[in-house]
Amino acid sequence: MSNIFKTCGVIGGMGPSATADLFQKIIKITAADSDQEHVPLIIHNNPQIPDRTAAILRGGQSPVDQLVFSAKLLENAGADFLAMPCNTAHYFIEDIQKSVNIPILNMIALTSEELLNLNVKKPTVLATSGTVKTKLYENALKKKGLSCNLPSEEQQEMVDRLIYAVKAGKKDYDITPFKDMLNKLSEGGDNLFILGCTELPVAFDWFDIQNKFIDPTMVLAKNIALNSGAKLV
Repeated sequence: MSNIFKTCGVIGGMGPSATADLFQKIIKITAADSDQEHVPLIIHNNPQIPDRTAAILRGGQSPVDQLVFSAKLLENAGADFLAMPCNTAHYFIEDIQKSVNIPILNMIALTSEELLNLNVKKPTVLATSGTVKTKLYENALKKKGLSCNLPSEEQQEMVDRLIYAVKAGKKDYDITPFKDMLNKLSEGGDNLFILGCTELPVAFDWFDIQNKFIDPTMVLAKNIALNSGAKLV
């Protein structure tokens, strides 16, 4: 039987929990009465992709070769388009796009578009230091006529620590200082957070964090389903 859906190739492993979170959200957001109405996915869980923040800020090994390897592997496997559940990796998206002949969904641009549609003018960006320092969200929001709040240097360190705790699977992490920090940050801007690292939606779920936020992983999941030709719930 021919498949009417387009197949999405997922450049995963950054980290594995974030990749699994995207997969679950695609399933959750897709309106399907049978297996055959779900989105076809090819996931390359490639945890050997070097740390993106370390490469950007500390001269660590570039992730480009491994990102391109995954992109080409997925294209050759039959993917019609690609997606990356890693915000910081979008710093390298042009290098990856040059290596393949299929489009890559840009999670950061898609999230910025959704914020514009929601009339959120000044969200607070929670992300890796690599994403913050390279102004990935700041620049994308600026193109939409929006601005953003950023954590202080001390607060940013707390965000980074939580992100890497999730990567390490530390469900016993003391979340109290982070929650206190969110309450302080909520006093400015639109009182809405961009969970600009794909480990953060996982953390918010693990630790039942209830602050107002937009989840770029969910934004990406919706757009994967729509680009595939599936219907949303």
